[in-house]
Amino acid sequence: MTTKSEPLEPGSLLYDPATAKVGEYQDRSGPHALLRPVGGGREWQADPASLRLATDRERLADDLSRPPRPVPGCPACAELAGRREAARAECDRSAETDANVLLRQHRRREHQA
Repeated sequence: MTTKSEPLEPGSLLYDPATAKVGEYQDRSGPHALLRPVGGGREWQADPASLRLATDRERLADDLSRPPRPVPGCPACAELAGRREAARAECDRSAETDANVLLRQHRRREHQA
């Protein structure tokens, strides 16, 4: 848990027990801390008193060095994985990264993964 004697530093990777997610600390907004998913995405508000530094295991739970896997049988996952493969075939790293970010966001939103 963070305390007033331990100020939150922008860029710190923190574990939010309310959402069971690791986020990158951005700033404060009133009484809340603003966290952003590692690798980008929509910020969320968290209770600063409940946040703590993320463990190595928590940080690696969504290792960004490995591409996300599509969920079998999910048409949206398959479409995003197809976009990624097409971008790889064209050596378009930017489009490949975009497809990975979208697939991670979809998995979190639709499959809680």
